[in-house]
Amino acid sequence: MTGPLSNDAAAVSTPKGRQVPDWIVLAIACVAQFMVVLDVSIVNVALPSIGRDLKYSPTGLQWVVNAYVLTFAGFLLLGGRAADLFGRRRVYLFGLGLFTVASLVGGLAQNSAWLTTARAVQGIGGAFLSPATLTIIVTTFSGARMAKALGIWSAVAGAGGAAGSILGGVLTAEVSWRWVLFVNIPIGAAATVAAVVFLTESKRRQRDEDAPKLDIAGAITVTAGLGALIYAIVGTDTHAWGSTYTLSILAVAAVLLAIFTYIQLNAASTPLVPFRLFRSRSVTGSNIVMFLVGAAFFSMWYFMSLYLQNVLGYGALKAGLAFVPMATTIIIGAQVSSRLLTRFGVRPLLLAGTVLACGGFTWLSHIQSHSAYWSHVLGPGCAISLALGLLFTPLASAGTSGVHFTEAGLASGVLNTSRQMGGSVGLAALATIAIDRTHSALHAGHGAASTAEALTSGYARAFGVAAFLGLAAFLASFIVPSIGPKRESEAPAQPSFEAAVEG
Repeated sequence: MTGPLSNDAAAVSTPKGRQVPDWIVLAIACVAQFMVVLDVSIVNVALPSIGRDLKYSPTGLQWVVNAYVLTFAGFLLLGGRAADLFGRRRVYLFGLGLFTVASLVGGLAQNSAWLTTARAVQGIGGAFLSPATLTIIVTTFSGARMAKALGIWSAVAGAGGAAGSILGGVLTAEVSWRWVLFVNIPIGAAATVAAVVFLTESKRRQRDEDAPKLDIAGAITVTAGLGALIYAIVGTDTHAWGSTYTLSILAVAAVLLAIFTYIQLNAASTPLVPFRLFRSRSVTGSNIVMFLVGAAFFSMWYFMSLYLQNVLGYGALKAGLAFVPMATTIIIGAQVSSRLLTRFGVRPLLLAGTVLACGGFTWLSHIQSHSAYWSHVLGPGCAISLALGLLFTPLASAGTSGVHFTEAGLASGVLNTSRQMGGSVGLAALATIAIDRTHSALHAGHGAASTAEALTSGYARAFGVAAFLGLAAFLASFIVPSIGPKRESEAPAQPSFEAAVEG
């Protein structure tokens, strides 16, 4: 195998006389990345079935999604550091093993706490596995071959997100919701065997005193702090905001996040989130926009899946197929965005994408219990999906603009973390708002018809709040400086090994 590593940056240990075909190495990376991305979306269509079988409360059901996303985001940058420090093969196998075992345990879950815990462990496994797959690519390929490999890796990641709702619908309808987790086991087993047989080790060779240290304390405190914050938000359906219970949990969250900030600023030799990056207006603005975008967009898939099945009466398979046009629209938006970016720069695309998202969520907020998919769901769903596709490329560009190329991957990782954290906090807040609205509406009517109307009222309220998040993202886009096409073209063609690994 060949790689882009210089002698002073890193070295790859390869068994003498052994040549592994590049396509095998690329397949090992892509299959694992597909699994990680797939598990963010595959459970959405299965949520109603999971909620019924495991007796989740209406607000507790969101933890099936949030437990995974929260730990994935909290440990993502730590996983990138580990891949650089301990080697791609070792971290890949660790992450894949943890992810696969957690999938098995989750599929066997007998209650809500069991599944939620398994999903959290899955997220930790994914946080170590995903950066390792990128490390495999950047240590194997170079030049045009690396660009092509990264393109395939990105396409597979996108396909994982798009395929999640469809595959989740098929498995839930034809077998059981448990298979949205069990499906990872044969894939994980095959990938493990392939990695053991074909994957060689590589890691940076440097003096121990120069080696970056893992900021485990930072990862734990930020994940626990955000988890406490989300738990407090979710608990407001039974405990008032001003209650001792809620205020106590919020205080715990504040203390944990304060400790995390102290660790990053004073204690960590290699901080999980180097705050110096936020001296850049472009980095700060793009992360704020990405946080708001994640908060709004995570809600669409969650509430739309519940609306299609709980109100319109769709089966899991039909609901999964209903998301196909939206998944396709995301891909179209991403392709259009990449082309328009070189002509118009960052800010026009950010403004256009956030306005489109705001309009789509406003449209969705007018759904009724008798609304039709073709006239009231497909249009706004595709508008929001198109906005999502339009936004990611300029946000990625702005999030790394002005950052030294050795930290470009780290800046990208921080941006991805902002998206995941925004999704977790946003989903918790919007789910609580939706349930509160539903409970209020139920008090005004009785019978099955009023139940459907009450659920719809809750979902519509959540979509309305998501529209305000889109408006906030539009306003935050003005924080990002006007980065023209010329400046974009001056960006480095590819990151260094260290930067790519940390991303």
